Amino acid sequence: MSGRVWRLGGDIDTDVLAPGEYMKFDIQVISSHCLESVRPDFVRDVKPGDVIVAGQNFGIGSSREQAPQALKYLGIAAVIAPSFAGLFYRNALNLGLPVLVCDVAAEIADGERIDVDPAGGNLTLRAPTRRLRCEPLPSFLLEMVRSGGLMPYLEKRMRTSTQI
Repeated sequence: MSGRVWRLGGDIDTDVLAPGEYMKFDIQVISSHCLESVRPDFVRDVKPGDVIVAGQNFGIGSSREQAPQALKYLGIAAVIAPSFAGLFYRNALNLGLPVLVCDVAAEIADGERIDVDPAGGNLTLRAPTRRLRCEPLPSFLLEMVRSGGLMPYLEKRMRTSTQI
């Protein structure tokens, strides 16, 4: 995974990611308002493969699954933060969005180019090149993310088990 870093502060809640007033609409509409209250340029300028790097408690607030779904819809490749709200963390993985716990996330600046290796927990920042470590995703979660999320992962496993 490789892309531009979108740096955010701490305590980004799910209402900032998927604003409540748009919840009656589909994910295309919801995602068009993602982060507009903290980064008005985000939806206009985000590119597939970009990475969000945030402060503590990313995804606090309600358990709405549309929050990580909006990020994935917009092409975010991964979210990196020192800590996540538990429900957001699980919802993101269930939807196939890699989320990496990284104690040194504050060392990553907005706009930097980054390569992310969720399996090894390696982050490579370019210009100048430097490497940082984060917690790698366990292999079973990585397999689920690579399958596209929990449902595709379970469907794949069911197909495999019925072929035996």
